[in-house]
Amino acid sequence: MPCPVCGVLTGKVHGYHVRTVADVPVDGRQVVARVRVRRSVCPVRGLSAADLPRAGPRADRAPSASHHASDQAGLGGGRGVTVCGRAASRLTRLLATPISYATALRLLQRIPPPAARMPRVIGVDDFALRRRHRYATIIINAETGDRLDVPPDREAATLEAWLRGKKEIEVVCRDGSATYAEAIRRALPDAVQVSDRWHLWKNLCDKVLAEVRAHASCWATVNPPRPGGVREQTTRERWHKVHALLDSGSAYSNVPADWASP
Repeated sequence: MPCPVCGVLTGKVHGYHVRTVADVPVDGRQVVARVRVRRSVCPVRGLSAADLPRAGPRADRAPSASHHASDQAGLGGGRGVTVCGRAASRLTRLLATPISYATALRLLQRIPPPAARMPRVIGVDDFALRRRHRYATIIINAETGDRLDVPPDREAATLEAWLRGKKEIEVVCRDGSATYAEAIRRALPDAVQVSDRWHLWKNLCDKVLAEVRAHASCWATVNPPRPGGVREQTTRERWHKVHALLDSGSAYSNVPADWASP
């Protein structure tokens, strides 16, 4: 094999090692191929110290000599998407394609995220990572509820940079923040800004409550309180009825005799 540094062919063998290649099972049985690979040494002398590590023992490249064949890697990644790391590892052992939970997560991370089409209507709001200390922004597809991105703060410059150039967005649903309003206006001047339903109802409730409180004196004249002493009289009557039943013993009719003793 040629040396990867100088390109000189070499037949000097430094040693051997065994690589294990796993494949999809056959008839419920695990398929494992063990490949014996030799390690060669470059015969050229006088290489610099920086090249020596790269020109050291090199393993012959065996065809499909990865730890997992492509078919099994695809299956492992699909199971990782379905049931995540440790559960995927347990499932693969039952299906005769055992992989570790770390491998399942690594295969899952290799799967490229789906190319999301920029929606027509998005929702923007902030949420607390640590209340009263650290906040972030969440951007969702307002029509489907899918999350699009989570910028690390709620600054106007961050949201403006995210929205810049996204001409597909026609409507932005947001809260009453003036910071978000300014960022949207500068990044997407043609987009329509609307208030989201939750903040709309909250603002309406706050206004109604403030109006009711402002006219509290008017409500007091329309619905005067009951004359004093009525509640106390009713409570005293109920107290006498309860103790009359206790004195007659009827309150203990359904209670064991040892429970009724004082």
